[in-house]
Amino acid sequence: MTVRMRHTKSHTGRRRSHHSLKKAVLPLCAKCGEKKFPHRVCKNCGTYKKKSILDVLKKLTKKERKKKEKDLAEKEKEQTKGKELSAEELSKK
Repeated sequence: MTVRMRHTKSHTGRRRSHHSLKKAVLPLCAKCGEKKFPHRVCKNCGTYKKKSILDVLKKLTKKERKKKEKDLAEKEKEQTKGKELSAEELSKK
């Protein structure tokens, strides 16, 4: 017959301290800037590794398609505005 060991709250708590869930860190899509899972096609714009893979607009209705095209165009404009650098800023890097 074996001797039973004590099983206290602190012992249980120390064991369970590593069981917590961590929030997933998702990278941003290079084209549209939406969060996406790594190594997968972006569900918002259908790109993977900066190449267009899926035609996301094909499955949408005409009204939804126009809205989606407008949103994608706005996001691309926002990204290009931030990338313009002067000659002085480029020489610093």
